[in-house]
Amino acid sequence: MLAAARTIATARHALAEMFRQAGIDSADADARLLIAHALGIDRAALMTDGARALSASEVNAIDALAARRLKREPVSRIFGHKEFWTLSLMVTPNVLVPRPETETVVEAALDTPLPMKRKKLRILDIGTGSGALLLALLSELPDATGIGTDISAAALEIARANAERNALAARCTFVGCNIAAGVQESFDLIVSNPPYIAHGEIATLAPEVRDYDPSVALDGGADGLDGYRAIVAQIRPLLAQGGRLIVELGAGQEPAVRTLFTKTGLNVSGVKEDLAGVPRALSATVAP
Repeated sequence: MLAAARTIATARHALAEMFRQAGIDSADADARLLIAHALGIDRAALMTDGARALSASEVNAIDALAARRLKREPVSRIFGHKEFWTLSLMVTPNVLVPRPETETVVEAALDTPLPMKRKKLRILDIGTGSGALLLALLSELPDATGIGTDISAAALEIARANAERNALAARCTFVGCNIAAGVQESFDLIVSNPPYIAHGEIATLAPEVRDYDPSVALDGGADGLDGYRAIVAQIRPLLAQGGRLIVELGAGQEPAVRTLFTKTGLNVSGVKEDLAGVPRALSATVAP
């Protein structure tokens, strides 16, 4: 693909143009990331050493990564890791790639009233996947401990590995079950990024999501709300007195989830927007 590219700079420009022609929005950034990864250099070297000639083996290494990206495989999956909050998380085909908007759930949890954070919090992450939410919260709350649940044994293996990778394994455990069926205790804070894409909309998603994220982490049923229904059906015995539930929302779902929560005896205590202004994290407590 890059047979005519003689230097780092010409390869970067050629690859970015190739990505643009393929309809990849982040063409320039992806070209920089993939070339730097293939050559084992950082961004500074990528820019300052632009005139350096490429060997045939280096061109082949870049071509191999570019071929994967042209199939719309996300860069994070090509690399096998993704930055989330302040953590580096392993990602595999068995887990959802953590999104920047999911950090809104972490922000909402950390914005909770101070009395909650003066004691040793117990945190539950329902549908933990890579462990992103639970591990981000544990990294910010040094006295907290927690449990992550998931129906996927393969996902739980990644979550455990990420806990080890980020030196948080001593403060968390992971349980294989649906929602929290395998958990017999109550929690001060429960977080979840449930599947919330309506089944009929999955085919319209970007290829990076539709073709590479596990469908079980995307499919929220006919109206996208099945995950929320399952959570509220089990929530009362799981929330300690004064505890809080925080869930991620899909775009446009705030009214429907608010109504669902209210009808099932929860008090919605707040909604936090992501950086794009989309209501993204809904907080609720159990009504007295």
